[in-house]
This record gives sequence, C-alpha cells and structure tokens, in this order.
Amino acid sequence: MGLRTTISERQRRLGFELKQLREQAGLSAGEAARRIGMGRAQLSQIETAKTTILTERLRELCHSYGCTDKTYVDALVTLSEATGKGWWSAYKGPMEAGALSLAELESSAVDLRVHQSLFVPGLFQTAAYTQAIFNSPKLGFENTEQALRFRMERQHILTRENPPAVHAVIHEAALHMRFGSPQMMREQLLRLIELARLPHVTIQVYPFSAQAHAALSGNFVHIVPGSSELSTVVLEQPTGARYLSERTQLRRYGEMFDRLVENALAPVDVSLAPEAHSVKDSLGLIQHLLYTL
Repeated sequence: MGLRTTISERQRRLGFELKQLREQAGLSAGEAARRIGMGRAQLSQIETAKTTILTERLRELCHSYGCTDKTYVDALVTLSEATGKGWWSAYKGPMEAGALSLAELESSAVDLRVHQSLFVPGLFQTAAYTQAIFNSPKLGFENTEQALRFRMERQHILTRENPPAVHAVIHEAALHMRFGSPQMMREQLLRLIELARLPHVTIQVYPFSAQAHAALSGNFVHIVPGSSELSTVVLEQPTGARYLSERTQLRRYGEMFDRLVENALAPVDVSLAPEAHSVKDSLGLIQHLLYTL
C-alpha cells in the first residue's frame, strides 16, 4: 500500500499520540520498532500518519510503551479503524481538507465548547446569515454554494440521535455585526432562542460590560470525544484552521472557556417565568437587540 498524500486530522492525531507514548516511555523509534518486529522506517511513517497500522500491532505498541489505560487504548483503536467516510465525503474536492476534518471530529464528539466573538457560530447560523457572510465583498469566499450546503449539513448533529452537548459563548459584538438586512438578523437571533430550547444546547452571551477575557481568548472550538485525552482545540485563522492536541494546550483552552462561562451572562433559558429575569441574562440581551431591529 502506498503512502498517504492527504492526511486527515484524525489520522495525524493517531500518529501524534503514538509518538508521544513512545517518547514518554523513553524509547527511540528504532528501539520501539524492534520490540514488535517492525522496521524503524515503518514506525516513523505510522507516527507521521503516512500509513496505517494493524489493530494487533497498535495494541502491541501501546503495551510495549507501558500504556495500561484500556479506555484510552480502545479510543486509539477506534481512531485507527475509522474509515473517515461520512456525509462530508461528498464534499471532498470543493471543500478544503481542514473543513472535512472538522466535520469528522464533530461527528464523534460528545461535547462541543465554542467561543465566537464576531460571528454567530456556524452550527447555529441560519442559511440566510451564512449566505450573507459568504457574499460579503473582500472576504474572498469561493465555492459559496457548496460551502453553504456543507455548513447546513454540519448542523444535523444538533438534531441527530444522541447529539453532543453544545455549549457556546458568543460575544455581544457578534450579535451587532450586520451581514444582511435587519429582518435576516432578527431571524438569526430568534434561531438562537429556538436552539436554546434543546436540552443539550447552552448559549451564553458575553456582554461588552464584562471583563476582557473574550478579547484575549480568540475564536475556538474545543471538541471532546468519548476519550477526553483525545480532545482537540480548533483555532480559526485566515489561512485555515489550526488543530491543537498537546495536553498543556487543551488544559489552557479548557481554563479559558471556564473563565468565559463565568464572566458571560446567564444562559438563554426560555422556560423561566418573566419575573425570574430580574437580573441581566443572555435572553434579555437578545430580546433587547430584537427590539432595536
């Protein structure tokens, strides 16, 4: 089998984890390969995600590294055995590899923690809001028709069976940004309230009056699969998405999100009686913005 020319984030992550386990065990690539009767070059190709590894060999490697966490090893096996095929496969070509990797990671998530400062998160956008962003001059979006369909399909995870828990902190600035008509923005704000009715969706607004943590955090998505050790933080950048997987990075962004939650307004909760909204909360701010449109 030839070496891969295109590597998904899932494949890269498997190689990264195996290399990290080897280094923690204090073994060189040559020493680790000899332990299981494998060539050094082949192990290096596995660690760089250029080729696959058989499940039996994967378990042998983990055992030789002294990794006894069965849940974690099983999660690595799941990464290795996954085909990488899903609804996103139909977009291979029109969409960049980073977008496909994001969809694949989201599909296996149990928790999604999102922070956005200038846009409503993609999972919450109406089609009209997304289209208005894509049609904005000078933003340089291409294949907008395909990109719109792709984003709408991503949202299906919110209504599928066993959906992930989604917690989003949206800066108030994002709710003031205008990419279309006032009516389109009204529909988008109402969509946020509608989504907040779902038991697995939590939406908080980070107000202008709060501490400046949001300005220091940037936009990110913290994707948590069944095994939290394999979490991923996705950073949105003009040149494409950047994926973080080192333990210290994951911990740092986890702490940043906790600070955002602590300083944001109370979550949108439409089940409360009107008198329960005596203090400022996310629903009250959104309703205020609706009134101004």
